[in-house]
Amino acid sequence: MTTLAAPQPTGETDAPPRPTRRPRGARAGGQQHGGRVAYAVLIAAALVSAFPFYWTIVAATRSNSELAASPPAMLPGGNLMHNFRQVLEQADIGKALLNSLIVSGSVTVGTVLCSTLAGFAFAKLRFRGRNALLALTIGTMMIPPQLGVIPLFMLVAKLHWVNQLQAVILPGLVSAFGVFFMRQYLVQALPDELIEAGRVDGASTARIFWSIVIPVARPGMAVLAILTFMASWNDFFWPIIALTSQEPTVQVALRQLGGGYVHDQSVIMAGTLLGTLPVLVVFGLLGRQIVGGIMQGAVKG
Repeated sequence: MTTLAAPQPTGETDAPPRPTRRPRGARAGGQQHGGRVAYAVLIAAALVSAFPFYWTIVAATRSNSELAASPPAMLPGGNLMHNFRQVLEQADIGKALLNSLIVSGSVTVGTVLCSTLAGFAFAKLRFRGRNALLALTIGTMMIPPQLGVIPLFMLVAKLHWVNQLQAVILPGLVSAFGVFFMRQYLVQALPDELIEAGRVDGASTARIFWSIVIPVARPGMAVLAILTFMASWNDFFWPIIALTSQEPTVQVALRQLGGGYVHDQSVIMAGTLLGTLPVLVVFGLLGRQIVGGIMQGAVKG
């Protein structure tokens, strides 16, 4: 009769596993916590980015002689309302703000809708000549816009649109950059399964666009809207050609401020501050869409 030998001890014990050490900078729940160096870099970058806007506020609240002093004042003063009154006397800034809102709002809405529709077609629809048409669209971005100013002005003059807002609105309703941007976004963000599910349910292409593509593309549309609104709001080259002082935009009206032998920088900065506020409002309204889209993509990923 054979006997089984008892197992020899190997020196290893059945002790519970040692807890893994949490990486430095990590919190419970998988959240990462930046170190002091990261916070210092972020604070420095925020201060550098915000300083031009802060200096605009300081200059708008001071007089021209105070700005010319050495060293210049670094704290806001009490001359803001006086400078605002000078702005209103020297230029029709109220009408300029209204015109810029009309122009920038119309260009932004048209660019976002047209670019999203064209981007959806280039990204998810199959049709003959799609790649060639996309290459042609991207190729137009390599042409300097200054080359098209003379024929564009001749066309505007023939249509009798000189000094009218449609002369500034219509040329900017479609953007090759916007089409390419939305095409690249929808290629990654819009799954083909959603479109196929819509086809199975009997939805037309237009219904798929409004019910499926628009909700998915909302973060990208918000980014494109901010970029388009800022570019249209800050545009000076074409509005100064197509418009006059009777129908100015903000950038055209700012050219009339601080005139004289010595330019009044405080008045110019006060007008610049008025022209900057609508951009900050638009960014505040659309910033939530950008952050929400980023966080939604992070959760889904």
